[in-house]
Amino acid sequence: MNGKTECQTCMVCKKSFPKKNLIPIGTIRKVITEEISKDFPQWSPGDFICQVDLTKYRMQYVQSILKSEQGEVTDLEYEVLNSMQQHELISKNIENKLDQNWTFGEKLADKIASFGGSWTFLICFAIFLALWILVNTVVMVKHPADPYPFILLNLMLSCLAAIQAPVIMMSQNRQEAKDRLRSQNDYQVNLKAELEIRHLHEKLDHLLMHQWDRLAKIQEIQLDLLAEMTKKK
Repeated sequence: MNGKTECQTCMVCKKSFPKKNLIPIGTIRKVITEEISKDFPQWSPGDFICQVDLTKYRMQYVQSILKSEQGEVTDLEYEVLNSMQQHELISKNIENKLDQNWTFGEKLADKIASFGGSWTFLICFAIFLALWILVNTVVMVKHPADPYPFILLNLMLSCLAAIQAPVIMMSQNRQEAKDRLRSQNDYQVNLKAELEIRHLHEKLDHLLMHQWDRLAKIQEIQLDLLAEMTKKK
């Protein structure tokens, strides 16, 4: 023996160890030194750390990575929800919007066209025709108000058809406007959904890249541990 064995103090536990059993902090991977800096921000590359404390910080780093992996999907979900909440919803009730913009005449035309295309109108109109013909042929035989061939009735029917046609056209124009607004709203909703899905895919790709990077760092730490175990053998 050439005298006393050279000893150094571990920066973490403050215990003295033979220098060969200590590791210079300057030779440790950056991710581990960043973990050590949380507790000892004043360290220098010439400081030493013992094997036990180095293993503790390595495990602490791995645990922090695993915890961040568990919570990152939840954070991703919150981020997507927040990005959606910051924008006004595109889907709207088109019916309420149209009811606020149409005039009284347009609404009346819509109701008349709706009634004119129903079974209620057909039944009422058939009853009216039957009563008109019955009154002018049976009840008022001697002095009918509209004798056969019911010219007055034909005139009334012609006037009704002439009035009903533009009313139906107005209702159709309003329905076309409704359909156009519905199609625009559907397009906007589909476009927003497509953008949100694309946004989500980009975030998932970003998450996968982070996972690969973290796995690579964990593997580097494992390789360091294996190398140290091999040296001890």
